[in-house]
Amino acid sequence: MKALRFGSLMLLAWMLWTPALADDFERLLQPLTSNNMAAKAQVVQKLADTGDARALVIFEAILDGNLHFRRDTGELVLASLSGNMFQLRDPYTGESLGEAGRREVSRVNVNNAIRSDLRTRRAALQLEIGTATDRRNAARRLMSQIDEELRPLFEGRLQVESSRATRRYLEMGLALMDLQDTDPRVRMAAINTLDNDLLPVVRRSLTPLAENDPNEAVREAAQRSVRDIDTLLKVNRVAENVYYGISLGSVLLLAAIGLAITFGVMGVINMAHGEMIMLGAYTTYVVQLMMPNHIEYSILVAIPAAFMVAGLVGILIERGVIRFLYGRPLETLLATFGISLILQQAVRSIFSPLNRQVTTPEWMSGSFEINGALALTYNRFYIIIFSLLVLAALMVLLKKTHFGLQMRAVTQNRRMASAMGIRTGWVDALTFGLGSGIAGIAGVALSQLTNVGPNMGQQYIIDSFLVVVFGGVGNLWGTLVGAMSLGITNKLIEPWTGAVLAKIVILVAVILFIQKRPRGLFALKGRSVED
Repeated sequence: MKALRFGSLMLLAWMLWTPALADDFERLLQPLTSNNMAAKAQVVQKLADTGDARALVIFEAILDGNLHFRRDTGELVLASLSGNMFQLRDPYTGESLGEAGRREVSRVNVNNAIRSDLRTRRAALQLEIGTATDRRNAARRLMSQIDEELRPLFEGRLQVESSRATRRYLEMGLALMDLQDTDPRVRMAAINTLDNDLLPVVRRSLTPLAENDPNEAVREAAQRSVRDIDTLLKVNRVAENVYYGISLGSVLLLAAIGLAITFGVMGVINMAHGEMIMLGAYTTYVVQLMMPNHIEYSILVAIPAAFMVAGLVGILIERGVIRFLYGRPLETLLATFGISLILQQAVRSIFSPLNRQVTTPEWMSGSFEINGALALTYNRFYIIIFSLLVLAALMVLLKKTHFGLQMRAVTQNRRMASAMGIRTGWVDALTFGLGSGIAGIAGVALSQLTNVGPNMGQQYIIDSFLVVVFGGVGNLWGTLVGAMSLGITNKLIEPWTGAVLAKIVILVAVILFIQKRPRGLFALKGRSVED
């Protein structure tokens, strides 16, 4: 019974104490609604001293420009403009508080000095109360400031921090401060701690010591460390360029697979292939317009939608124009070039000539950090995996299905396939639709890397033909090798030659290669080759 009474008293005390705390915290925030910047700076300092998680919410809202207050009551709210009205939310719970007009709320404004202080104090709060990821990122941000005032915070946090990555940043932050110490032994120990770390602040801090430190041993150690860092930076730049080259090769692979199929089976030089890529990208844009509240899943809808749209347009082009021009390559080239212009103008008329922005889903955003100088973006990684999956699915289609068997038969000997009862006309139409559909899928991938515009397909049509010719007409393995070879080579030589000259060098190299091997890396016997 005594325990029950004691628990009841404690519950009553907590109920009386909690509103008091809430009132104190809200009173502390009131100067934020004024125009007095000095008072706002004091509020920021007092909020940081509380160590309250709600202070972190307020800091984030101010830095994002979302913190407003009602002019009539002074109540702080999160506000986002939608049309002519503000949508209001509770800063702490995110609960909707209705709408308000432009004249009913005002933004909490701060100057640059307060904004800079906010970033520092936000990081310090995150270091104390944030998640493991928050603490790691906060320690990294704070270590770049090299401020002796942060030493007690770093040393205290280092005693209790459990995350290895966060502890490493804390140790590096203390080492950066130690570089300013008057004792050469302290500076030497700091150099050893920072050795081979690739964060820019490390090299920037070691360079003065390497140039003019009064102690010879410290100066030589700093020089050696800077040289090691420079060597590692070069290695990481090469690794980064290779990664970008593989991602570019993946885009070229998606763009060229369809061209390899149509060119290999039908012998048609399709100059409208780039516009199939464009249609796929615009399909992605339209899908996101139709499901604005489900952007995370829009890509999963856009992939089959882009395949169907571009595939159907490809079938219409083949049935309506190309089938009347077989055996006349020049007329086919001119006709498809005219179709490409028609499709570009149609898109301009529907969507306007301005580029359109496609939102990248959150699960494709961000990057995976390997070290301070190398981070691999997720969107490129997913495109690499996706392109390989498309290639694998296409190979299964060609090798294991009845349609694939018919396509290969028409490729090897069209007359014999026709004599065996294969409807070569429909094989041509479906093949052209398949190639165009895959180009549409390439447009979905490209929409995650660049803006969507009427001319985006023209940027990849020449590269696609280079990949097909270099790898071998109609050979999927050759297309894979050709796409990756050209993509990686382009990105490796680009830092020395520039983007334009790099493409010229690759074009000349492919021309010289074709002089030696006219059928490409992997020759495939087919109708286009025989002709």
